[in-house]
Amino acid sequence: MSGLAEGTIGFVALLVMLGIGVPVAYAMGLVAAVGIYLSVGERFLLTTFKSMPYALTSDYNFVVIPMFVLMGAIAGRAGIIKDLYTAAQYLLSRVRGSLLMATIFAQAGFAAASGSTVVASSVFTRMALPEMLRFGYNGGVAGGCIAAAGTLAGLIPPSIAMVLFAMLTSEPVGQLLVAGIVPGALTAISYAIGIRLFLIARPEWAPRATTEITWVMRGRALSKVWSVLLLMTLVMGGIYLGFYPPSAAGAVGAAGALVIALSMRRIGGGDIWDSLVEAVRMSAIIFAIVIGGLLFSRFLLISGFIPELRGVIVDTEIGPFGFIVITIAIFLLLGMFVDSVSLLVIAVPFLYPISQSLGIDAIWFAVLVVKLIEIAAITPPVGLNLYAVLAAADGKLQAGALFKGVLPFILIEAMILALIIIFPEVVLYLPRQM
Repeated sequence: MSGLAEGTIGFVALLVMLGIGVPVAYAMGLVAAVGIYLSVGERFLLTTFKSMPYALTSDYNFVVIPMFVLMGAIAGRAGIIKDLYTAAQYLLSRVRGSLLMATIFAQAGFAAASGSTVVASSVFTRMALPEMLRFGYNGGVAGGCIAAAGTLAGLIPPSIAMVLFAMLTSEPVGQLLVAGIVPGALTAISYAIGIRLFLIARPEWAPRATTEITWVMRGRALSKVWSVLLLMTLVMGGIYLGFYPPSAAGAVGAAGALVIALSMRRIGGGDIWDSLVEAVRMSAIIFAIVIGGLLFSRFLLISGFIPELRGVIVDTEIGPFGFIVITIAIFLLLGMFVDSVSLLVIAVPFLYPISQSLGIDAIWFAVLVVKLIEIAAITPPVGLNLYAVLAAADGKLQAGALFKGVLPFILIEAMILALIIIFPEVVLYLPRQM
């Protein structure tokens, strides 16, 4: 049996297992175990399962994941998110759709202190959705805005998705994190402009601004966002200027978030403990999925699937652009059925080697992949961010309305994706300055 056939059977088995509810880490590990055993035998299987998980989890470079998760957990419990939202809301109070725009820019700010799209979507649903509904905003559009803006955490550093890409490909974490800054900021600005344009055509989506906010109130609100600016400077400034590696930047960010929270007297011993537990739990889940994905990719390599697929693509001469089109189709199709982290871990190990054989810049490809998995996270019917919003809405929002409300943001994402493909410098300029 050819490697392509074995790999295809493995993918089908994986999708079947996911369809019947087997956790993705166990599904990938089981398919990998069976595939490796049938391909090269028991001895290699046991050696792989003993060495690979240890090699991954003992790599000091990847301590950045639990540190970034801890930083976001502390920032959330310290009320930094609420300060951001209030400041953005006050600054934009005179603009129609101000709460939608405030949600976008506040989530962009929170992305600089978090890294998890699901956390951002859940937190802002509980905080922003009741406000928007109270003022008469369209519930579906409000929920779609929250879900879409939550994806900014995938690009704006510290981004867990970028760290995972580095784990899967051995690309430099620092350059990957920096590469997401401009596309992330561009996405947030495009959302805000898009909302203004959509509200011209559909003014019933958002009421006119009626609340009067004084400049004194704006000044007080702005004075409280220093914490996020400081965290951004500590984490990304240190990485960009070369003061410390990304692994140390994660620890600096977590320690900085703790010191800031304590100095503001907004966090106690119980909150610190809950933040530690959350960081451990989320990190364990992420590492389990990554280990399963690496084992699955080892099976694809051993079976001959990756080399044969690379040969087919090179022989058919589809070129880099044709490969990008195929990559977009794969992510958007699988993204309707698989969550973002799992999709990243499943697809990158076999797409990345092919991209390198076609001469595609690895940093640019990473941003493209992360953008695609974040689009998948808001694509009905299985977008993970959409269900995070529905779960946090506590019955205030129906799935049908949310699926319709997120469509304008998917259109904006498609335009940004096209811009990144046409003008690669949007992604590559900052990393090249490091």
